[in-house]
Amino acid sequence: MYSNNALSFVPDVAALEEAIRVEDLHKYFDSLEVLKGVSLLANKGDVVAVIGGSGSGKSTMLRCINFLETPSSGKIVIGGEEVATRPDGSAADRRQIERIRTRLSMVFQQFNLWTHRTLLENVIEVPVHVLKVPKADAIDRAHALLERVGLDDKADTFPAHLSGGQQQRAAIARALAVDPSAMLFDEPTSALDPELVGEVLTVIRDLAAEGRTMLLVTHEMKFAREVANHVVYLYQGRIEEQGPPAEVFGNPQSDRLKQFLSSVA
Repeated sequence: MYSNNALSFVPDVAALEEAIRVEDLHKYFDSLEVLKGVSLLANKGDVVAVIGGSGSGKSTMLRCINFLETPSSGKIVIGGEEVATRPDGSAADRRQIERIRTRLSMVFQQFNLWTHRTLLENVIEVPVHVLKVPKADAIDRAHALLERVGLDDKADTFPAHLSGGQQQRAAIARALAVDPSAMLFDEPTSALDPELVGEVLTVIRDLAAEGRTMLLVTHEMKFAREVANHVVYLYQGRIEEQGPPAEVFGNPQSDRLKQFLSSVA
């Protein structure tokens, strides 16, 4: 579907519908340049896995796409809509950002559930108070989503009484509650005990199977190879290599990628 060139990609079908496009994304923290011109594309239905070592810029890239971090420069286009920015890279229209965030849900490493609210209350919060969905409709949908991730029997439970795997599955249900056009996952299993990883990956695998568009930062190489249709390897803020999983994992061209895959095998 894409070329293996680290700096460019060429869809085979021009009519593919774009979901997320990033062009020449840079991010500085004071004098430290964390992202050094990242460009990537996810079309509708794509699962793009982003891999790389600690400090390579993976999480920063996701947070810039959702404007949880302010990009220093570059272009971000969500569903064909370019995010309006000022010369310093900051968002020019906060209402546009708020609207885009309802179409671009993010699942974090540390769950970020509201601890003083039940799972049901967590899932209905944004639909009711931001999207103005009638509460009864939001509750019905929340129960369906919690059922989908195997947690409807915990709907009235507070997050502190759940395992990490259950909390992350609840966070995925909350992300789905706005019916996003694309989902961002920032190492969703990194905070979990090993025995809990599988239950979260199963949910994500099911979402991929139904055609959900996802940009997935992960350290689970086997999972990335099985689920993604495109893999991006970041090294020190640049895309070192990218391509189909079979090529990236089975026939890596970059010495750095070879070393990275050997270190995580």
